[in-house]
Amino acid sequence: MLNTVTGVDRDSPVRRHIHTGDALVAINGHEIEDVLDYRYWSYEERLTLTVRRPDGSEHTVKVRKGAGEDLGLDFDEYLMDKPWGCSNRCVFCFVDQLPKGMRKSLYFKDDDARLSFLTGSYITLTNLSEREFERICALRISPINVSVHATEPELRARLMGNPRAADIMTPLRRLAEVGIEVNCQRVCCPGWNDGEALSRSMRELAELYPGVYSVSIVPVGLTEHREGLTPLKPFDADGAAETIGRVEAFAAECLEKYGSRIFWCSDELYLKAGRELPCDEYYEEYSQLENGVGLITLLETEFAAALEGVSKDAGTGESFTIATGVAAAPLMEKLLQTGHKKCDKIKGSVRAIANDFFGRTIDVAGLITGRDLIDQLKGSPLGARVLITQKMLHHGEGVFLDGVTLEEAEAALGVPVVPIGSSGEDLLGAMLGI
Repeated sequence: MLNTVTGVDRDSPVRRHIHTGDALVAINGHEIEDVLDYRYWSYEERLTLTVRRPDGSEHTVKVRKGAGEDLGLDFDEYLMDKPWGCSNRCVFCFVDQLPKGMRKSLYFKDDDARLSFLTGSYITLTNLSEREFERICALRISPINVSVHATEPELRARLMGNPRAADIMTPLRRLAEVGIEVNCQRVCCPGWNDGEALSRSMRELAELYPGVYSVSIVPVGLTEHREGLTPLKPFDADGAAETIGRVEAFAAECLEKYGSRIFWCSDELYLKAGRELPCDEYYEEYSQLENGVGLITLLETEFAAALEGVSKDAGTGESFTIATGVAAAPLMEKLLQTGHKKCDKIKGSVRAIANDFFGRTIDVAGLITGRDLIDQLKGSPLGARVLITQKMLHHGEGVFLDGVTLEEAEAALGVPVVPIGSSGEDLLGAMLGI
């Protein structure tokens, strides 16, 4: 059973009453089907748990704890259920463009509302039964992240290869009406859903503010592994500039009308257009960082703030190499030079790693593989360490997308490979060697 307990934390308030092998059946009389039920019904300070022992007998456990305090139970599956798969055939799906030979889990297309709430992933709302939709509304699962792509029904169905995907506005209105906050993304494909189609989406989504709280406009990502897939073209500089202008103009209207821009273009669009990125204040709450909106500006802002508090002689003086994507390399070089001007002991170089695994059209740091890192750095003077972003590695693990481990990369390069966090303070600390 997926609600069978596989571990109990040492500081769990039920550690003396629930043990590995027990199954959590209900909380305060509410049946526990999955992690949403578990998180929602366990929030209160006083709980009555129904527990089934391995011999089939059921027992009642009464608990007093802090409001919101976790029960500290682990289960066979994080969701206490199998993840919901995607029922769409999007013409731009990145998973369909993956090369063969990667970890099996990378080819699974999840479209799970529970993961959207718990981990921030994006869902399409096309695979929810009415019962599940009503449960989300009843439990006030908020915020939730939704991939929109288009609001015109026929276009959305065509983009997503699914007739059931046509109507997105009705479910979005229902979520907004019950007070659920929705953050949206819109993958933009030149010739498909840019131009006037983009303007229509922005007008219709803005009408649902603050239910629809933020929307990111992201350019389609195309690898070199698109054999047999729908022909698509990437953004060129002119197309990216036109899209930015369209979004910024409407966002300014929203700022005047609603007090928020609501709509933001990803950093990648600005880089493709050769445009300077907006300032820190432009991004308001930075609500779309996970979609690459404002990442560069925030990193520069945090780096500058951290640098103010550092003395001129700070750091170990050991040289290092920053290995990053082609897109981010100019920024890393700029920050490195800024750091060196303030601190003499910051001595490093930046290496842009071309993406031979996915194709040179992919230039973001997070999709660099271990093999590309090794092939392009091996035999080069690297200094005392190589700095990489944590986003190159699988969630919380020392494994690159192609299965190469951090230890294997270090052995091949002959120096430590140090994953660093995404903040400017993390980057400065890594440069200083602290």
